[in-house]
Amino acid sequence: MSPHAFQVVVDSNTPHELADWWAETLGWIVEPSDEEFIRSMIAQGYATEDETTRHNGVLVWRTGAAVQHPDDPRTGTRRRVLFQWVPEAKTVKNRVHLDVWVGQENVAAAVEALVARGATRLHEGKQGPHSWITLTDPEGNEFCVS
Repeated sequence: MSPHAFQVVVDSNTPHELADWWAETLGWIVEPSDEEFIRSMIAQGYATEDETTRHNGVLVWRTGAAVQHPDDPRTGTRRRVLFQWVPEAKTVKNRVHLDVWVGQENVAAAVEALVARGATRLHEGKQGPHSWITLTDPEGNEFCVS
């Protein structure tokens, strides 16, 4: 069996805003919307106008937005995080989280910049020579910076 590709999916109340936040955090890009495809799905009866919205002036699917690594996905493994709308707010600790590796010499500055953009600092961790800082994104999803 060959290895499988996968994406990480994050439940969200505001998927487009959270995708924007994470794209800036990771230095990735928000996947562009295919407005022509969306309009064709509506015209063919596969979707309705109610399933769409406008974000930053662009027609998008209401219930999801994704970010991807800026490398062309056709040249290697596709790295993608999908933010999917759910009606309920986050209520408990994540069972899966992202670790953002910035290099130990850059952790303090990265954390300061993230907090200025809406992250919340939770605590510091250390195991042997490795250390990290745990934060939450604007919707309360935990992630670590190391």
